[in-house]
Amino acid sequence: MIRTLYRRSLSLAQSRKALPTLATVSFAEASVFPVPPDALMIPMILARPDRAWLIAGITLIASVLGGLAGYAIGALLFEAVGRPVLEFYGKADEIAAFNARFNALGAWAVLIAGLTPFPFKVITIMSGWTGLSLPVFILCSVVARGARFFIVAALLRRYGEPIRTLIERRLGLLFTALVVLLIGGFWLVRYL
Repeated sequence: MIRTLYRRSLSLAQSRKALPTLATVSFAEASVFPVPPDALMIPMILARPDRAWLIAGITLIASVLGGLAGYAIGALLFEAVGRPVLEFYGKADEIAAFNARFNALGAWAVLIAGLTPFPFKVITIMSGWTGLSLPVFILCSVVARGARFFIVAALLRRYGEPIRTLIERRLGLLFTALVVLLIGGFWLVRYL
């Protein structure tokens, strides 16, 4: 099953729909979708290393725009949904303290989440909810997501065939590691 998905990703990477699909996945991942764009970006670059910078650039732009959508979700839906729930549980008085703590470290949170497998959508929504400075949010998103996607693109462009061979030989192990990282990110969100 995993190999079938991998082969489909490689064939999609070579189709005309590849870049729009990548942009859609990147946008959705930064706001609501749990699958990172790397799952499509990596096979696309392996299939077309000459387009590595274009692929990374589209992933970056769509991800930052998706992050802005996540920010808007946090900013616009908190008053309608979040605050009444917290008031019902008697926690509304803790909102200001949490917001101050998050915003004191918010730039670091965006940078760390943007560079790692940590679910970026959690930070984008929390940034809007807490009112993190929008210019700070955008700058940190561009820096972190840009570094992440362009470093991956550079490595794949430079070492594509050996990496492709590694992926094809150890696909099950790599998939398991990705799932563990994804679950670990959600666990961190829940318990930290």
